[in-house]
Amino acid sequence: MRNFCLSILFIFQYITATSQAIDCDFGNTVFKSDEKITYEILYNWGVIWVSAGEANFTTELIQQNKNPYYKFTGTGFTYPKYDWFYKVRDRFESICDTNDLHPLRFVRDTKEGGNVNYSDNIFNRQRRTAYSFTRHKSNEIKRDSVRISDCTYDVLSMIYFARNIDFSKYKVNAKIPISLYLESEVYSLYIEYLGKEKLKTNLGEFNCIKFHPLLVEGTIFKAGDDMTVWVSDDKNRIPLYVETPVIVGTIKAKLKSYSGLKHPMTSKIK
Repeated sequence: MRNFCLSILFIFQYITATSQAIDCDFGNTVFKSDEKITYEILYNWGVIWVSAGEANFTTELIQQNKNPYYKFTGTGFTYPKYDWFYKVRDRFESICDTNDLHPLRFVRDTKEGGNVNYSDNIFNRQRRTAYSFTRHKSNEIKRDSVRISDCTYDVLSMIYFARNIDFSKYKVNAKIPISLYLESEVYSLYIEYLGKEKLKTNLGEFNCIKFHPLLVEGTIFKAGDDMTVWVSDDKNRIPLYVETPVIVGTIKAKLKSYSGLKHPMTSKIK
């Protein structure tokens, strides 16, 4: 369960690789302040599926220098009964422009087993540069900078940006490019649209938009296209269910609860 919450952030971004141009010239229409979405995280331990923890995503409208901004927060944790095995307490925060969701600041504060990582990242759009301050358990401090594009998002703001994509403009198997900033690197990525499908969950049956990404190989995922993502086929476009293989086992993320949605959940059939 290494990089527990970060892997969930990756899952909800449909991570893939490309070098196409990126269209980010649209605003937010799918969420509002005070939205909260909770997921149950299951891990495949041999032949047994273990309900190992939760991931939560919230939105908040804040004021800085008399200007409004969105604050996105993502948290992940293992249930106490599994803390003895691998304790996880992760928190991610992103401050973004309310018009185009471009990030201004991204903070990662993760405690996973014996690994402690903290990074503070500032985005300067005028200079097209992201500046990072990173500290690990050893208290070693690293400062870095990297060039970004006008459409580069951090791992948290990317979730909310991707939810605003108008999928009706795309044909099945279309590849929609995105640009992701993570740990002082910028990745040219895309999400692949697979059409629509009905999905039964613990919360009912839903009409869904379906994705099938080609994964970037790293410390969490295997390379390939084995991840599947289902998103609500309504104006909210929230991820409902995800299943993906990882280096050791498989992870599932199931929607557990939601509140504060901007629109009615019309994708729910029953």
